[in-house]
Amino acid sequence: MNTGSFINGKWFHPKSDNYIRNTNPADPTDVIGEFPAATPQDVNKAIEAAAKAWPAWKNTPAPERGRILWRAADIVRQRIDEIARTMTREEGKTVKESRGEVMKGLALLEYYSGDGFRMGGKTLPAEGRDVFTYTLRRPLGVVALITPFNFPWANPLWKTSPALVAGNTIVFKPSEITPATASLIVEIYAEAGLPDGVLNMVVGYGNEIGDTLISAPEIKAVSFTGSNAVGSAIYTRIAELGKKITCEMGGKNAVVVLKDADLEKAAIAITGGAFGSTGQRCTATSRIIVEEKIKNDLLDALISEAKKIKVGNGLEENVDMGPAVTDKQLKKDFEYIEIAKNEGAQLTFGGKKPQNMPTNGYFIEPTIFDKVTPHMRIFQEEVFGPVLSIVSTRNIKEAIQFANAVQFGLSTSFFSNDLSAVMEYIEEIDVGMVHINEPSVGGEAQLPFGGTKATGVGDREMADEGLNFFSETKTVFINYSGKAERSLMR
Repeated sequence: MNTGSFINGKWFHPKSDNYIRNTNPADPTDVIGEFPAATPQDVNKAIEAAAKAWPAWKNTPAPERGRILWRAADIVRQRIDEIARTMTREEGKTVKESRGEVMKGLALLEYYSGDGFRMGGKTLPAEGRDVFTYTLRRPLGVVALITPFNFPWANPLWKTSPALVAGNTIVFKPSEITPATASLIVEIYAEAGLPDGVLNMVVGYGNEIGDTLISAPEIKAVSFTGSNAVGSAIYTRIAELGKKITCEMGGKNAVVVLKDADLEKAAIAITGGAFGSTGQRCTATSRIIVEEKIKNDLLDALISEAKKIKVGNGLEENVDMGPAVTDKQLKKDFEYIEIAKNEGAQLTFGGKKPQNMPTNGYFIEPTIFDKVTPHMRIFQEEVFGPVLSIVSTRNIKEAIQFANAVQFGLSTSFFSNDLSAVMEYIEEIDVGMVHINEPSVGGEAQLPFGGTKATGVGDREMADEGLNFFSETKTVFINYSGKAERSLMR
């Protein structure tokens, strides 16, 4: 497997004293690769290559740009298992989850490949006589894409696919935790016929190369997914520079369960949303807000479902939940568990490292807290691990109040068969995505993805919104009257 950075169609190892060690979180002795990290000088080379490639790529007919994405999708179909196992080995999620993510990326390639034939504008009536008006969508130029570890395949594809089909060239910085999966993406695009310099990848540490990447005058837009701390700093810097930006950051997603809900269905959905991918999803369920009358019954059902979860190496087909991605993330999970205990929350399930693990991997049990109140940190702050908290509520009004009482606004679920309550919740909840009687996780290529409040700034991702971010509108007036002056109808 290729490691290092990819610039102007070639792989290379930067001249750096700072090395990236890529290991399996289920077994840290399993080293996938080790290579020097990219430097600011390497970033400048990547930007230069992208800027040089842009005029030709911009002028490539949009249908042909789309065909390259379709060829990439064909290659992915032949390599699904290889991609999934690579992803599991370096990120830790189960093979089943990784295969699902590969299919999500495949859908994104398929969806945006069709946009090569749909890169249209609008024809609109003009006020003046003998004037034809219309709009075009044009690419921005060189764009910077910064992606996280938790969806190392799908997230880069939901950024690169619309950026490429719109006619932009790219400098792509994946998480240094998951460079192997990112390398497969670059390799597949190149095999599909993407010209040299159109997609460049620099693998390095954000604190060393981030400012060089986003501050370069050649970079016209930045698309970022990651933590609030980093995203807020990037947003502030980009605002100073007057560039276009979209940031998708944290989540603290609530599930509300009313007394008329199907508790078995709700429990299955909640545990899947909370403990799938070891809770390392921005859309993961982390808060349950349940009517008092059914709280104990729902808690029993949740514990019953949690007991069925087998924790282990995600490469084993019968494993349901893999490890935390790093030792740092594992320590953060346990820190929040102790914080919750100290604040008075009641640990009802999990909270420890599983016994009899075959390796020294970063494993943690699915964890459930009861007796939580809305002011507790476990209720307010993003853990990014398999830690679930339960709060009781008296009615839907209070449930909505509790659900909205956090800084984030990404996703939510609502379980009830009361249509009036469902519609009230949809109207009043302050999030970007609402799921009714299903888990809080999930997104689809043709639907906008993103949130409100501290979760995100800028345009939504995926769907038409994703393509719109990576392009700009040009308005055209054609006066065919033969006269020098426009004659306006008033």
